Amino acid sequence: MELPKFILGDNTDYPDGIYVIHTQFPRFIINLENDEVEWFEDFDANDEEELVNETENAIVSATEFYDREVARYDD
Repeated sequence: MELPKFILGDNTDYPDGIYVIHTQFPRFIINLENDEVEWFEDFDANDEEELVNETENAIVSATEFYDREVARYDD
């Protein structure tokens, strides 16, 4: 099965949470309400610089994805 790069997540136990799941490396879930990130990857010290760069790019992309999806609901 081929998964989309981003998936929106929702949970009634966390009604204020706005979750975007990133399914490609580095895999993570971000809560856009507070920018908290939960990683599904293990990183070592050698990965730190790449991780910082990838994190910034991935969070920007996740936010853009969410904005695009919400705009489509409003149409």
